[in-house]
Amino acid sequence: MKTGCSSSSQIPGFTRQQTEEAHREIGRNIFEVSRKLNRDFIIISRSDSTLRGHFPLETEVLKETLESCGYRKIHGEVIFPFFMEGGRYTAENIHYVLENGILVPAGETEFAQDKTFGYKESHLGKWIEEKSMGAYRAQDVTYISLESLRNFDIDFIVSQLMDVDNFNKVVVNAFDYIDVKIFTIALLEAMERGRNFLFRSAACFTKVIGGIPDKPLLTWGELVSPGGPGGLIIAASHVRKTTEQLEQLKKCKYVEMIEFNQHLITDPDMIEKEINRVSSLCMNIISGGQTAAVYTRRERFDLGTGNREEELMVSVKISDAVTEIVRQLKVRPSFIIAKGGITSSDIGVKGLGVKKALVAGQISPGIPVWITGKESKFPGLPYIIFPGNVGNPETLREITEKLMAQQ
Repeated sequence: MKTGCSSSSQIPGFTRQQTEEAHREIGRNIFEVSRKLNRDFIIISRSDSTLRGHFPLETEVLKETLESCGYRKIHGEVIFPFFMEGGRYTAENIHYVLENGILVPAGETEFAQDKTFGYKESHLGKWIEEKSMGAYRAQDVTYISLESLRNFDIDFIVSQLMDVDNFNKVVVNAFDYIDVKIFTIALLEAMERGRNFLFRSAACFTKVIGGIPDKPLLTWGELVSPGGPGGLIIAASHVRKTTEQLEQLKKCKYVEMIEFNQHLITDPDMIEKEINRVSSLCMNIISGGQTAAVYTRRERFDLGTGNREEELMVSVKISDAVTEIVRQLKVRPSFIIAKGGITSSDIGVKGLGVKKALVAGQISPGIPVWITGKESKFPGLPYIIFPGNVGNPETLREITEKLMAQQ
């Protein structure tokens, strides 16, 4: 049986119940297609490189669903958050985020303070124990060390993987793509010997296991035509890096900034008026050949209840409001840049109606570009998915200038 690779992106804007329902559907669909085509598969649950999201729920549901459908036993789960382009590294089982040239343990960053997906531990084994509320203990985790990888100790790593059972976790340390490649060699050998895993990883492992070759960064000429309308930027992420990038964006001569007041979200009439106001401004700016940059107020809107599910649903409502701005557009922009996880997902699926897209490449390290399908609101549109926690303060401005320089 041939093998295919399926990547299931995390769905940060879903409640626990919605996440469970979605992943049961994903698991059933993959199994049915696999059986119909007589083609095996692996599932990579594409997760946040700063350790946020519905863990361990997503992969637990996938495992239970697949096994209940008759799929073979899944022995373990590989945890692999290394993301070199975004400055995410794992060493001695501690996950780090590169901030201003300094490696900061993930549990000490602003990402660990997330209202919905917060955590305390930077040691990935202890993080697993924390997030699973003790269901998976740090002492039971299998750790693939940098020493084993750098010594090219394939036999030892394979033996470690062959011992994994009861859906226990495997933490992979990595500081460079070579570490990913060496681990993948050992992993494929263990899989050949009958071991079966699910994967929760950032982008680097997906690239290596999928055999995706390096490609030069996209140029403006590959994405936009000279003399066209302006673009649209939507920024709803509130991490510090996004705020710094917005400050730099204000210096760009091609951009007009529009603040969206998400604090009106609890008043249906007022938020509707705000959506209409911002959408109208965007169309005027884009038609005039400039880029409209819509950003949410930098002061976060908090319910103050301490209820994570309620806070998440408010975030979803705000994302829906921002998405409605795109849905109302009657003028086609030259490109759209979306900043923030929930935001980029919702704008793509709900705002633009994308069901199928071509991944053209990256416009900057860690920042992919979709070309939207013919079924979407604007077919053939460059849609730039810019994570809130990626890049330096100048990256957003530099990308915008790159795209607008010939307009």
